[in-house]
Amino acid sequence: MVKGDAVSLANDTIIKALLREPVTHTPIWIMRQAGRYLPEYKKTRERAGSFLKLCKTPELACEVTLQPLQRFPLIDAAILFSDILTIPDAMGLGLDFVEGEGPTFKKRITHLTEVKKLAIPDPNVDLAYVMDAVRLIKKELKGSVPLIGFAGSPFTLAAYMVEGGSSKNFNRIRKMFIDAPNVLHQLLAKLTESVTSYLNAQIEAGVDIVMIFDSWGGLLNDNSYVSFSLNYIEQIIKNLHKTHAGKKIPSIVFARGAGNRLSQLTMLSSDALGIDEQTNLLTAKNTLSAQFVLQGNFAPNLLKESDAVIKQEVTKILEMMQGQPHVFNLGHGITPEIDPNKLGFLVNEVFEQSKKRCGTT
Repeated sequence: MVKGDAVSLANDTIIKALLREPVTHTPIWIMRQAGRYLPEYKKTRERAGSFLKLCKTPELACEVTLQPLQRFPLIDAAILFSDILTIPDAMGLGLDFVEGEGPTFKKRITHLTEVKKLAIPDPNVDLAYVMDAVRLIKKELKGSVPLIGFAGSPFTLAAYMVEGGSSKNFNRIRKMFIDAPNVLHQLLAKLTESVTSYLNAQIEAGVDIVMIFDSWGGLLNDNSYVSFSLNYIEQIIKNLHKTHAGKKIPSIVFARGAGNRLSQLTMLSSDALGIDEQTNLLTAKNTLSAQFVLQGNFAPNLLKESDAVIKQEVTKILEMMQGQPHVFNLGHGITPEIDPNKLGFLVNEVFEQSKKRCGTT
């Protein structure tokens, strides 16, 4: 047992990997592992009545967070069930989820006056339901595996706030960073402060790892990527709690669409980088592995293939990352049409193959 409110974890493999300590197998967790591909999730979601109600009811958020661990006991981490858009919702934009269309806001950001009116949410008041969910999940996990907390990157959140929701082309945010960069920078500054306090509150509530999803940084051109996305992410990382209650808190950044600008990512000081399936893992390893632990990057569509194809790809990725700390994951979130049995096969295959490679059989 460690001091404070931290409890020793029965399975801390992923934390060891993120801190470059020896492991007995390659840890695996799955982005969006609590989701619509699971029949048990669909039942809970139906009981909740809406996606937002599911997110905002700690007992239900806890229930769906634990479901993949109950089905796939070899998964090495739980991830908080929530949404990256909780912050703009708490800022008063009025979040809703329309079936088949994704997230929408009642208000969107168009001018500097609207940015100036945005208040920085108090995570323990305006987002108390998230902290309540974290505490409840930690209690129910009983120290079995670590809990990952997360937030969207400032630019990713800004993209939704400027668009007014999800978008096929994100033309409004593209126009803003060209025509009104000062407005966007002021919005990003407020979001950076908000995300930092939100993630630190999650750490104080009990999460063991934090992750920043830069889902839409890839929209930016090479010249803008650092100034509008990476600079703000790095500000957050520098101001995160590095330890809490006697334990180190590793950080991960998921840099979607960054495959052609890997060298720019070296300005970040996170412990790990999540790599999407469009990025060549060997290139990422050669460019980044001296500085970061890599996470990824099994293509989700391969879960529709035969077990033999899945096994072959697992072998390829593990061979590529041999000798380097690595967290196995998909290149983006698992999609609703995936057969849960295929994911079960993947999880077992990663465990068995990597255990042999680590010399523990």
